[in-house]
Amino acid sequence: MNFDFSDDQKFLKNEARKFLQANCPTSQVRKVLDDDGKAYDADLWKQVAAQGWLGAAIPEAHGGLGLGHLELCVIAEELGRAVAPIPFASTVYFLAEAIMLAGSDEQKAELLPKIAAGEVIGAVATSEGPGVLTPAALQASVSDGKLTGVKVPVTDGDIATVALVLAKENGKPGLFIADLTGGPVSREVVKTLDPTRDAAKLTFKDTPVRRIGAAGEGFELLEQVFDRAAVLLAFEQTGGADRCLEMAKEYALERYAFGRVIASYQAIKHKLADMYVKNELSRSNAYYGAWALNTNAPELPVAASAARIAASEAFWFASKENIQTHGGIGFTWEMDCHLYYRRSRQLSLVAGAPRVWKERLVSHLERRNVEAA
Repeated sequence: MNFDFSDDQKFLKNEARKFLQANCPTSQVRKVLDDDGKAYDADLWKQVAAQGWLGAAIPEAHGGLGLGHLELCVIAEELGRAVAPIPFASTVYFLAEAIMLAGSDEQKAELLPKIAAGEVIGAVATSEGPGVLTPAALQASVSDGKLTGVKVPVTDGDIATVALVLAKENGKPGLFIADLTGGPVSREVVKTLDPTRDAAKLTFKDTPVRRIGAAGEGFELLEQVFDRAAVLLAFEQTGGADRCLEMAKEYALERYAFGRVIASYQAIKHKLADMYVKNELSRSNAYYGAWALNTNAPELPVAASAARIAASEAFWFASKENIQTHGGIGFTWEMDCHLYYRRSRQLSLVAGAPRVWKERLVSHLERRNVEAA
């Protein structure tokens, strides 16, 4: 059994890293962070589209490269290392995956080529405020093909052109595609810890929508989409965590205290070792998820949950310990450490917080044990 990426996939990974080092340095990320009127890096978005990354997993018949999910995983990892300020996850991990999974032939032919070309920015609108959303608590509703309700917070909601929306239809949950450029939709920017990723409150009032997938199966379909996205997010988080470890190690080897580099002190050694262990745990779970996603294995729900939990923990821990390793200067917002800390917090809440994924993992394991008995 092969537990590593192929040479071609490693080559793609290296080229992606070179491209992002040249076109998305942290100084570029800070331009989005420091500019209240700039929600994302539009130039980088166009460049990424020109590289074909948006269509990496989209079939060639629909304008993509048709490479597959493993190639998308290596791209996701490099985007995480660079904390790229673009709506890649919302558009590719969620919207494109949902359309490829359950979209009609018409929906695929219409939207997938536009996603691959960077002409569509996606958003997934499920949350309606604090707490875990359940079928009973769902308030947004669709009647006669028109959506009414409020979704908050919606990542990339203020810049999105198309949203994937969870709403009730005839009392049952369904997933719908809403065109945010033509229908009656009001948007209100929501401030978060990470301004390099846009967030908004979307208010729909008789907004025309189209259902995706079968009627009444919105939650089941959304879980499948979230499982796929969780694996890709895990790679993005793992990439960010690895970069945090590199930053901490590099600083520890050049910073002197009492005549010695601080890397020689036991406290710093233990800190870096703990980061490394969590990062490797995250990577192993992400690889398991990548295998399950690429082969459409029945283990995907378990693998995706484990990857999501391990990656969220690793990125948060690495970003926090990176700040601690940098000592006094690490506590200032001007240090790049905080770009990763902000992103770790933002990514950990996309598609549900870690505690939600822990509950899902336990439920999947219990169900599997019952079926095996």
